Amino acid sequence: MKPVTFLGKLYLIPTTLGEMNTEEVLPVTIKRTLDFINHYIVENEKTARRFIKSVHPEKKQPDLKISVLNKHTETHEHQEFIQPLLNGQNIGLMSEAGCPGVADPGAVIVKLAHEKGIQVIPLVGPSSILLAVMASGMNGQSFAFNGYLPIDKGEKKSALKNFEKLSFDKNQSQLFIETPYRNNKLLEDLLVILQSNTNLCIACDITLPTEYIKTLAVKDWKKQKVDLHNRPCIFIIHKNY
Repeated sequence: MKPVTFLGKLYLIPTTLGEMNTEEVLPVTIKRTLDFINHYIVENEKTARRFIKSVHPEKKQPDLKISVLNKHTETHEHQEFIQPLLNGQNIGLMSEAGCPGVADPGAVIVKLAHEKGIQVIPLVGPSSILLAVMASGMNGQSFAFNGYLPIDKGEKKSALKNFEKLSFDKNQSQLFIETPYRNNKLLEDLLVILQSNTNLCIACDITLPTEYIKTLAVKDWKKQKVDLHNRPCIFIIHKNY
């Protein structure tokens, strides 16, 4: 008779969206979970350790076993990362900011866990995408997150025109992001490329003391002055009927 093999559980642990008091945006469940997990898969070890220390100062850092998952990680390493789960140990998956698995490389680990029959447990925490949609006044019934825009100027213009058309044809709000140091240039492009009656929401520094969220028609944004340089932003557009 084969011995029963118990699998660990994969906990999806949200982090803050920037430097702030974790108690203001994270439930006590996060600290309770960190208490019994020593294995973690993260985007950046240094920031992950800092986050764990901020939430759970009593946690012994030398006990933490951390695997780094980012654009440099080889596919064959994914199997190594989840080995503790197969050995009956729990793992915490953390994004650099916000919810793991959402606009985040951690999705590949979640997919692998399901394939191995491992229970996946998502925990409550801030998602910049959902918070931006909530505060935008746009269509929360139908929206699409499109990630980063193309860098090429022509491709970027084509993508934005397509998003604008989709928002009108499907009544579907379109979300996208840009590398923070390019935000001001993107805003300039949006005001040139988009039609004047298209609504644009800029949701910046969400949950932070410097939070800025505003929705205006493009023609009205042209009268505004806002500095978005190096500030994490979500952009949402929706062309009016």
